[in-house]
Amino acid sequence: MQIKRKFAVIGLVNILFVVGCDDSKNAPPHTVIPDVGIITLKEESVNITSKLPGRIVPYEVAEIRPQVGGIILSRQFKEGSTVNAGEPLYQIDPAPLLVELDRAKGSLAKAQSAADNSRLTLNRFTSLLKSHYVSQQDYDEAQTNAKEAQANLQVAKAAVESARINLNYASVTSPLSGLSGKSTVTIGALVTANQGQALVTVQRLDPIYVDVTQSANDFLRLKTDMEQGIIEQSQGQATAILEFDNGKQYAHTGKLQFSDLTVDETTGSVTLRAIFPNPDNTLLPGMYVTAVLSEGIQRNVLLVPQEAVTRNASGKATTLILDPENIVQSREIIATKAIGDKWLVTSGLHPGDRVIISGLQQIRPGIKAHALPSPLDSNPPLPQ
Repeated sequence: MQIKRKFAVIGLVNILFVVGCDDSKNAPPHTVIPDVGIITLKEESVNITSKLPGRIVPYEVAEIRPQVGGIILSRQFKEGSTVNAGEPLYQIDPAPLLVELDRAKGSLAKAQSAADNSRLTLNRFTSLLKSHYVSQQDYDEAQTNAKEAQANLQVAKAAVESARINLNYASVTSPLSGLSGKSTVTIGALVTANQGQALVTVQRLDPIYVDVTQSANDFLRLKTDMEQGIIEQSQGQATAILEFDNGKQYAHTGKLQFSDLTVDETTGSVTLRAIFPNPDNTLLPGMYVTAVLSEGIQRNVLLVPQEAVTRNASGKATTLILDPENIVQSREIIATKAIGDKWLVTSGLHPGDRVIISGLQQIRPGIKAHALPSPLDSNPPLPQ
């Protein structure tokens, strides 16, 4: 009897233990509110820039070709050196050209004599016509001969001038100041007037052009923003800086000169041209660079750190914010441009919104979160 009581007590204890375990499973768990880092948005003024690929183009280029034929007697410059406008580069044998000049001068003297003789004859026939000692036909013929002789005289004068010009062309000069390239001919070479191959190329490299390409859509957006006053340009002209492949910046700042009026059919882009000082000839034609074009100042914009922006299944940009009740909310936004490590947001957010930038893995829309101040946030979070 005593043993039965002991088993009954033990069974009762076990039942109470099991019941106690079942009650613990049904007890509500302790809710943990996750911590998130936030940044409070405020309107800012930013310098809008665009990084565009560019190529160096010389400011002026002259392909030197002979304007008369002959034998090259001498080369009067050092390849790769600086030449000045009007400086002789080559000397073509002038002997045949001197002969042509002398021949033209002889023809001029002969034409001058004929013109003088026909003029005297016409003057004599003019006085004799009044006395009827010559016929009208003889007078008309003398008048015609005088005009023809005068015309021949003008032709002879032009021939002399042409021969003199050709003689001057025997000395091939540079039309501009710049750097000379490699000579394609040597002493003794035979050249012809206006030949296809240039003797040498002279390029002016200071200042120098940088041609960059920009999509037509971005170009139109920039033009519209400027016309509407959304973007303000300093002194009415955009500036640019250059970056090399090694990450270094060019020492001088350039200015945007103009934009092409034609859109490239294959790429859908337009060409913009900037001009840069190049006193040390650091920039050489054909080099590829990255041009950072300063489009202007845009005021009252919202910037959101890039780590706070994601894409949803539809490809739209979204971000998470913390509302005044500290509930996580999802917002679709329009992020038009990257400014450094931030996105420029034009729609979907407002000044004062608290954007979540850290702790994103442990939250989802609709739950409550605890805001922690971020080093990027100059405004303290709202009271909890």
